[in-house]
Amino acid sequence: MNSTTTSAPGVVDVIGVGAGFTGLYLAHRLTTAGWTFAGFEAGPSVGGTWFWNTYPGARCDVESIYYSYSFDETLQQEWTWSQRFAPQAEILRYIEHVADRFDLRKHFTFDTRVVGATWNEADRLWDVHLDSGETRRSRYLISGAGGLSTPKDFDVPGLANFTGLQVSTSRWNISLDDLAGKRVAVIGTGSSGVQAIPLIAQVAEHVTVFQRTPNYVMPARNSELSPEQVESIKVDYPAIREECRHSLGGIPERPVTDKAFDVSDEERLRRYEAAYELSGFNGVGAEFADLITDIDANRTASEFIHDKIREIVEDPATAELLVPKYHPLGAKRSCFGTDYYETFNRPNVSLVSLRDEPIETMTANAIVTSSDTYEVDAVVLAIGFDAFTGPLYGLGLTGASGQKLQDAWRDGVRTYLGMMTADFPNFFMVAGPQSPALASNVVMSIEQAVDWIADLIEHARDSGATLIEATAEGQNDWVDITEETVAPTLYATTDSWYRGSNVEGKPNTFMGYVGGVGKYRRMCTEIAKRGYPGVAIDGEALSRNLGPIHQEIS
Repeated sequence: MNSTTTSAPGVVDVIGVGAGFTGLYLAHRLTTAGWTFAGFEAGPSVGGTWFWNTYPGARCDVESIYYSYSFDETLQQEWTWSQRFAPQAEILRYIEHVADRFDLRKHFTFDTRVVGATWNEADRLWDVHLDSGETRRSRYLISGAGGLSTPKDFDVPGLANFTGLQVSTSRWNISLDDLAGKRVAVIGTGSSGVQAIPLIAQVAEHVTVFQRTPNYVMPARNSELSPEQVESIKVDYPAIREECRHSLGGIPERPVTDKAFDVSDEERLRRYEAAYELSGFNGVGAEFADLITDIDANRTASEFIHDKIREIVEDPATAELLVPKYHPLGAKRSCFGTDYYETFNRPNVSLVSLRDEPIETMTANAIVTSSDTYEVDAVVLAIGFDAFTGPLYGLGLTGASGQKLQDAWRDGVRTYLGMMTADFPNFFMVAGPQSPALASNVVMSIEQAVDWIADLIEHARDSGATLIEATAEGQNDWVDITEETVAPTLYATTDSWYRGSNVEGKPNTFMGYVGGVGKYRRMCTEIAKRGYPGVAIDGEALSRNLGPIHQEIS
C-alpha cells in the first residue's frame, strides 16, 4: 500500500496504547501494511505486564513454547526457551528481542500515558490526550492495555498508618534481599502471592500470610527444556501453532471425551494421580470432559486436590484453612506454584484466615485483626487487579454521545466480540472483556484479534470508508452469546475477578468468552466473510443476527 487513509497534517492512521505483546504486534502488523502508527507506553521500555511484574517467582502459567509469537517462522526458530514455564526476566528478554529484531521501538513514545481520548465527530478522529499535556490525533484508536495491568485499590484498613517497608507485587520495586531477616506480612494468595511466598519465606525471619479465600494451587512441574525437546517443537512448530489456533485454550489439547463417572472410582483416582504427577497445573482439571460443567463430577477432582493439600501440609489446622472449600476446581482461575503448600511446613511461616479474623486496622508496625495483633516490619500487597475494565477506564474514553466508557458500561460490560463497543467509533480493544483472552493463551488471542482488526480497517479503507462502529444489535447478540456460553459452566457459580467481584461496586459481568479460541476464531472469520454483520461501516450495517452464525460454527 502506498497511501494511507489519513492525510491531515499531524494525524496518524492509528494510535496504539501499550508496548507489550499486543502493542508490538500491532505496530508490526499495521506498519508493514503501510499504516502510519504512533504507540504510547506508560513505562520506560517495552514489555507491558512483563516489565512491571518483577516480584519474586514471577513466571507465566502457559508453557513458554506456546506463550510466544507465531507470526514469523524465523523468529520461532531463532529463539530458544530455557524452561517449560519461563520466568519474568526471560519473557521480558524475548519481548525486547522482538522489539529490536523488527525495529519496533521507533514507533513508540515511552514514559507517556494516555489520560484521555475524545471522539471528534466532525473530523471523524480521536483526540488522544497524553500526560505530557500534548494531544495527538488519529483515525483509529486501539487499546493494547493488558487485562491484568491495573492494580486494584489497596483496600486494607489503616494501611496509611503503617511506617515499615511496603511493596506491591504488581509494582515490585525492591530486592528480595530487602526482606531478609524481617517479619513480613503477605496479604493475598492469588497467583502473585502464591509464586512469591515460598521465596520470601526463604529469606525472611518470619512470614505471616493473610488469606481471604483459599485457592487451588497446582504444582507447576517446571523444568529445564532439553535441546531434544526444543528441537522436536521447532521441527513441528507450524503444525503445532495451527493446532493451538483451533484449540479450546490456545495450547495443544489432550483430547478427552469421557466423563468422570464413566469410569470406576479406582480408575478415576488413578487418572487424577497420573495427571497430577505428570502435568500438575494443566492436568487434573482437564482429565474428564465434564469437570467444568457438572458439580458432582467436579467434586471428585476438587476432593482429590483437597486430599493432596492435607497430605502435604503437616499441621491439620493449617491444612484445613488452605483447602479451597468455597468454589469448584477451575471455576475461578487456579494458581500454579512451586513448593507453595510445602512452605507452610516451615517453622517461620504462619497463616491467618481473614474469613475468621478480618483486618480491622494497621498501626505503625502491626496488623490488627478482630482476634490478634501481628507485629511486622514489611507488608507485601498481593491483592490483584481491576481486571479488563480497569485498564480501559484508565484511558478516559469519551464516545460519540459524550458519554464516558465507564458510564456506558455502568450496568455491565457490553462489547462486540470483545473488540468493539457501540458509541465508540473507530475504537478497538485487543484481548478485551468478553474476548477469549480470559481463559486462553493470551498471545494466541492477541495475534488473532490484531489480524482481524487490521483486516477490518483495511476492508473499510478499500471501500473508501472512514467510520467503523459496533451496532447495538450486534453488541446485544454478542453479550447474549457470551452469557449463554458461560451459563452451563461452573464459572457462573463463583464470585471472582472473572466476574469483577474482587472490586467493590463493579457490575457483575463475566469477563470472557469461554467457547474456545478455535470456535471464536472460526466465527470471526465467518463474520468477515459475510461482510461484517454487527458492524456499521460509514453508517451501513448488515442486519444478520449473530446467534445462528455462532450455532453453525463447530
